[in-house]
Amino acid sequence: MNDIIPCLGVVGSLIVIFGFLAFLRYMNYKETLALAEKGLTKTEARSSNKGLLRWGIVTTAIGFALTIGLYTIGFASADNYPLHLGPWMLGGFVPLFLGIGLILIHYLTDKS
Repeated sequence: MNDIIPCLGVVGSLIVIFGFLAFLRYMNYKETLALAEKGLTKTEARSSNKGLLRWGIVTTAIGFALTIGLYTIGFASADNYPLHLGPWMLGGFVPLFLGIGLILIHYLTDKS
């Protein structure tokens, strides 16, 4: 019985988040339909790779900070893992390399 309350909290939070995202998507759809009925179109946002670079730097910084913070856990593992790198390091490595990938995409697809 004690486990059901946190489970309901997590499920309820996810329902609220995804429900809000679905509502935003529905409103965007209705806006597009209303504009189409009047013969208008939405103006397309200017595509810029600066967003990729900005998010890449932020994600890389967060991943690097998590990697440094999580690396200290390896010293408590009594040398069970090589170089004190255990599975907990994925929490830092995943955002670190995702951010590096975003930065690489910015520079490799730069059209200027």
